[in-house]
Amino acid sequence: MAVTIHPGRMQTRRWLHPSSWLALGLLVSPSLAHAYVGPGAGFAFAGSLAVMVAAFALAVGTILLWPITFVIRLVRVGNPYKHAQTRRVVVIGLDGMDPGITTRFLREGRLPHLQKLAEAGVFRPLDTSNPSMSPVAWSTFATGVDPSRHGIYDFITRDPCTYAPMLSSTDIKNAERVLNIGKYVIPLEKPKIKLLQKSQAFWKTLGEKHIPSIIQRVPITFPPVPFRGILLSGMCVPDLRGSQGTFSFFSTANKDGQAAFTGGEQTVLRRKGNVIRSRIVGPDNGMVKGGPRMTLPFTLTVGEEGARLEIEGCEPIDLTLRTYSGWVNLSFKAGPGVAVAGIAKFYLLSVKPEVSLYMTPIHIDPESPAMPISHPEVYAVYLAKRFGPFATLGLAEDTWALNERVIDEGAFFDQAMAFCEEREKMLFDALDHTKEGLVTTVFDTTDRVQHMFYRYLDPTHPANVGKESTAYADAIQRVYSHMDKVVGRVMEQVGPDTLVLVMSDHGFTNFRRGVNLNTWLRNEGYLTLLEGRELSGDWFEYVDWSRTRAFALGLTGMFINRKGREKSGIVAEGEEYRSLVKEICAKLEALVDPQSNIRAVRRAVAAFEVFDGPYRLDSPDILVGYEGGFRNSWTCATGSVTDTVFEDNTKSWSGDHCVDPAIVPGVLFANRPLVVENPHIADVPFSILSMFGHKPPKHMQGRMLFAEKGQVGTVRGPLDPHSLPQSGSAPGARIFPEVGDA
Repeated sequence: MAVTIHPGRMQTRRWLHPSSWLALGLLVSPSLAHAYVGPGAGFAFAGSLAVMVAAFALAVGTILLWPITFVIRLVRVGNPYKHAQTRRVVVIGLDGMDPGITTRFLREGRLPHLQKLAEAGVFRPLDTSNPSMSPVAWSTFATGVDPSRHGIYDFITRDPCTYAPMLSSTDIKNAERVLNIGKYVIPLEKPKIKLLQKSQAFWKTLGEKHIPSIIQRVPITFPPVPFRGILLSGMCVPDLRGSQGTFSFFSTANKDGQAAFTGGEQTVLRRKGNVIRSRIVGPDNGMVKGGPRMTLPFTLTVGEEGARLEIEGCEPIDLTLRTYSGWVNLSFKAGPGVAVAGIAKFYLLSVKPEVSLYMTPIHIDPESPAMPISHPEVYAVYLAKRFGPFATLGLAEDTWALNERVIDEGAFFDQAMAFCEEREKMLFDALDHTKEGLVTTVFDTTDRVQHMFYRYLDPTHPANVGKESTAYADAIQRVYSHMDKVVGRVMEQVGPDTLVLVMSDHGFTNFRRGVNLNTWLRNEGYLTLLEGRELSGDWFEYVDWSRTRAFALGLTGMFINRKGREKSGIVAEGEEYRSLVKEICAKLEALVDPQSNIRAVRRAVAAFEVFDGPYRLDSPDILVGYEGGFRNSWTCATGSVTDTVFEDNTKSWSGDHCVDPAIVPGVLFANRPLVVENPHIADVPFSILSMFGHKPPKHMQGRMLFAEKGQVGTVRGPLDPHSLPQSGSAPGARIFPEVGDA
């Protein structure tokens, strides 16, 4: 799944790490830091020279020391596969793959390789986490525990000291010791970048048992945590501007001299004949006091069917209409001998009557990584040297540019598939280098395309108004079929002795109507605005906390303004708190959409009734499980109070899964039968450790899914269509709700 907050608002704290200054001997610790307010991931820019030197040293050291380390391992550890039922496990994560849609395509013969996989083993729905969101579910996959034990409940949460939004997964702290030299600010220590996900990833446990792993693009792995294995970070890696994805749009089209569109970085172009001059806006310059933005000048020379783009420091690029450029290297000069490297793609939308040029968010250049996006750090460099530049942004597919209609469905689909193909190369390279151990690669394409193309499955969707609604009616099927072919290639390469799992973190449903819980809370008297205010802007702009008992932020949760936890909490712990939570839950479950007279909330759950882990106090106090067809509105997600509770969702983002988890399970394919009928995502890491012959740690909550030695698997074959979860009650909530009756 993908975060649905406007990426331009998801700012972060950033750092410069100019290792090129090492040669000048100016710094003891070559780190430059700069912080700014907002929920984001963070930066520590690093020059490629030091990374490449480290890569060479690591490679040489590994080769020279291998005979010694091999003997030591045999003596101290013995054979780590002594009790294993398999010596290799391959996990293909297809984010958001839905069991209902999958079953329909299987019955139509569109997924032959997944059909063979199911016939060799099993295909079942995979119960997801609560909340049913990618950061939560993939964190449960990584750790084998529920959110109250790994601490991730959403993409964002509120800072209880300020009520301001903050990224749930990462904490960044500036260097405290700095040196001021004229206009420059030189930190004397490295910034601290910390993953907030608690517990321990199961691949770290495997590493401790001397079983190698290659982990690629699993969400919530930024910054990478060191372990005995290899990892490339996934969802929540920021772009070079420190956001979760800020695109740029340059156009001569304007409204009274202002940009004609919203979202991203908008620039109005001025044309002189066939020549246009402008600039690309990059990251803030943390080396200079005040942190001014770094920019790159460019010249665009327009022709009849294309244009030539000349960016300072780059070779000229010939752009063809409605075709992506390759990755373009962008180098921003921060100071003497210090450059910050990024990569982006350009897409020329039109040259007449208006000139319009789209640029993807500026990704961190994997060949010269601006911060540690892999473990070891040289892994990203290796992949870039091996295959060329690739997308590094956690939310790489630019959903917001399509939501704002800056690009169209064709441009988005081409971008998504190009990023998917990059991921495929990484997967098969990992398979080539892992004859024993674990390979896990997550593909986001299934999730992103369903989010943005679900409206094509529902002719009455509000998002279809004013948009074409037939050209990409097969987009979801095309992606499922493409991933089926990838699975087929994997099966051919690995053979029957390898345990192969194809899984998703959650499924999908329709998103027709948005619900602003903050507006509902205001109407019910639980949230109060300052005197004279009826509405509130983003991030609770005019909320009176001294009189507010509850508020909503993000995609699935509602918080109680608790004494002792929130800065201005007014609800006392104990009976007052519990009674209020139960009262609000009951009212939410009775909430009816006046347009359709349908209940919007399937189940509202008190967190204290379902969570008992050490991080349960970080949870939203109420988990709102919507019926299919409903979800938190876009304004509710950013903490706004609007004039209506319900509104049509007219964004291209037309499918979702932030609903009651019972109606959006994921999928699980395996080439071996199961011993349980209803697998849960927490069972997967537990089972992988067990299949390698090692007892899972006691803190893990899963079960063994596969038959152990001497035991017979009882759950086999493809999914029975009638075992699918019941859909929500909203019309069109699930496009394929009961495939067995189709």
